[in-house]
Amino acid sequence: MGNLIKVLTRDIDNNAGNFFLDFENAQPTEAERAVWEQVNEVLMEALAILDDLQSYNGAGEEIRQAIQNPSEDQVQERAWAAVVPLVGKLKKFYEFSLRLEGSLHGLLKALTSARCSPTQHLEQEQALARQFAEILHFTLRFDELKAEEENEVNNELANRMSLFYANATPMLKTLSDATTKFVSDNTDLPIENTTDCLCTMASVCKVMLETPEYRSRFASEDTVSFCLRVMVGVIILYDYVHPAGAFVKSSKIEMKGCIKVLKDQPQSSVEGLLNALRYTTKHLNDETTSKQIKNMLQVN
Repeated sequence: MGNLIKVLTRDIDNNAGNFFLDFENAQPTEAERAVWEQVNEVLMEALAILDDLQSYNGAGEEIRQAIQNPSEDQVQERAWAAVVPLVGKLKKFYEFSLRLEGSLHGLLKALTSARCSPTQHLEQEQALARQFAEILHFTLRFDELKAEEENEVNNELANRMSLFYANATPMLKTLSDATTKFVSDNTDLPIENTTDCLCTMASVCKVMLETPEYRSRFASEDTVSFCLRVMVGVIILYDYVHPAGAFVKSSKIEMKGCIKVLKDQPQSSVEGLLNALRYTTKHLNDETTSKQIKNMLQVN
């Protein structure tokens, strides 16, 4: 994406907000390496998870045939043979979401510590910021691809899996819950450390996407999709973590600008992301959300 991109962020820290953020090529410093290596293992698995999900065909036809022909042993055996591997695959996806949650906690702990400001964290620990962005990108991509098959397995794990898959965006809910838990578990850490990290990430992505000088340096359209997903992901996390949410007038996220950036893209490429804002955020329908923002997110 043209290597390093200069991003002008909002003056959140009352310091100059000019810094370079390299979503493609940032490499860990020695100070980042321990956390980076742990998260990298999970991100490598994330690639395989997406490949698995893209090749997931379900067993809907086999199940329908088995229901319609309950006395035909051969049909029943075919259905069973089709379902068993899929249950294993769904179990694998669920268990991965738990590891992803652990990785998110590690990154948030590193990127929100009190030793420096949120913007300084993102500027100085770009490899970790990149991994945070990659987790958000994976999460929204997974939920876009999520299979809708339902399987019942009579054990405790299956019950937890059912709760996981019952949600329209299971990976995003995992990350939202994990971020909320991170804040509640770390009471010694000001909530602003987390919310400012999230709104800085949103601002970085928004500026890269809306500024022709920066966007023209993207090496491929995949980078545009990456930035759009990351922007939407941090908005949703912010909306869950901040008591007033992302849509209130006092929000540090410039929501009208973020929505405009989304709506300026081809509709087919961002409808899923707009729906994520419409249906998976916490505060959009609050009375404190302006009519203009609600109108911008109305379904055409």
